[in-house]
Amino acid sequence: MARLHSADMTLVQLRYFVTAASYRSMTEASVDLHVAQSAVSTAIAQLERSLGVQLFVRQRSKGLALTEAGEQLLHDAQSLLAQVEEMADTVRGRHHQVRGTLRLACFVTLAPFVLPRLISRVEQEHPDLRIEIIEADMEGTTELLLSGAVEGGIVYDFGRVHDLAFDPLFSAAPHVILAADHPLADRAEIALADLAESELVLLDLPHSREYFLGILEDAGIAPRVRYSSHSYETVRSLVARGHGYSILNQVPLAATTYDGGALRALPIAGEAPPLEVCFARVARVRPTARTRAVAALARELFGTDPR
Repeated sequence: MARLHSADMTLVQLRYFVTAASYRSMTEASVDLHVAQSAVSTAIAQLERSLGVQLFVRQRSKGLALTEAGEQLLHDAQSLLAQVEEMADTVRGRHHQVRGTLRLACFVTLAPFVLPRLISRVEQEHPDLRIEIIEADMEGTTELLLSGAVEGGIVYDFGRVHDLAFDPLFSAAPHVILAADHPLADRAEIALADLAESELVLLDLPHSREYFLGILEDAGIAPRVRYSSHSYETVRSLVARGHGYSILNQVPLAATTYDGGALRALPIAGEAPPLEVCFARVARVRPTARTRAVAALARELFGTDPR
């Protein structure tokens, strides 16, 4: 069997491979890398020959799918490239001058509450660092992280995910929202039992759905879902117009909706489990200086309360 040498595998090949794996497409990788698609294809083919393994399965309709060997190489290559970048910054004497581009995922309903402040702070502290944002639900965010498409994410901790590390930022307690003219809206807090006969407007996102329904079921209530929506603001607007109540975790500073409806947000009496908002990353990939800098600013901004 031919003996492999480290020189058979180049950093350019690894970088092209990681980018193609992130996008699951050589065409999109070539656009991101500003090179011809043939250059990406050739580099990956050479890498596969050097390693003696197939890294991708080419699927006409679904793009590239990583093989088991490709999955392993992706994690190892991400760590290696992060270390190379760190080494280069240190040698150049720029260890504390974070620069470049950080792709950051954010859970879609959290984004308007945390991203504007975080990005503003990043621009102040690290003017040469650019943030690219991708909003997604929890499943999408997890896939983006594990594929290497993003370096970090701001998410709710709906339960530990294998291979992801979660750095807690703050707790978000659930609350009930009611139309401002609802008979129960003037209370200081509300017991879920008082809503047992009312209809629910459900924020219907993966994991969020199970979390909200679980709160009601734990309180002995069989939820009566009247409307459901993937949109946080649509849920608020429906509630403001008297179409039911809802349970959410973030409270906007303005109690009005896009269409001018008025709301009240009431704490839930008794115990209702909060959600932890976290900075997430792939556990076995060494974070880059960019990732560490943004995570540190997120902890500083949101370490106790997002406001």
